[in-house]
Amino acid sequence: MKQLLTTLLVSITFLAGVSAQSADARKKQFNLDKSGLAIEGYDPVAYFTNGKPVEGRKDITLEYQGVMYRFASPGNRDAFKANPGRYEPQYGGWCAYAMGASGDKVSVDPETFKIIDGKLYLFYNKFFNNTLKSWNKDEAHLKANADKNWMKFSQ
Repeated sequence: MKQLLTTLLVSITFLAGVSAQSADARKKQFNLDKSGLAIEGYDPVAYFTNGKPVEGRKDITLEYQGVMYRFASPGNRDAFKANPGRYEPQYGGWCAYAMGASGDKVSVDPETFKIIDGKLYLFYNKFFNNTLKSWNKDEAHLKANADKNWMKFSQ
């Protein structure tokens, strides 16, 4: 019995360490601001429910695997908590166009986005360079490249 408890304790400790490492690794891969916040504080669920970006509230947050999100309402936070994979931005919140064109991590404008097959894609849009327009011209090719390029970061 003592050996079983020791084995169980070692296993739990190992799994906790692996989980913490994966959260830390994930945090390093995501596009986060200086405070560790994703999407510059925009609510990831609002893109789907409102059809437009909405800034989240400081008092309604949720950390998911090392990444902190803000939400406009408790209902949006609960929806995210129930299915984070549905709402998290693709490519760690980095510019989808840049990920597809060159495999680079480029910051985004959270108000420049597109939902494709139920997934959120964000884009760079500064200095007269709206990469969503370029993405739309060759979406299938860029998306395939971006998916492949992101795998290099997410492994």
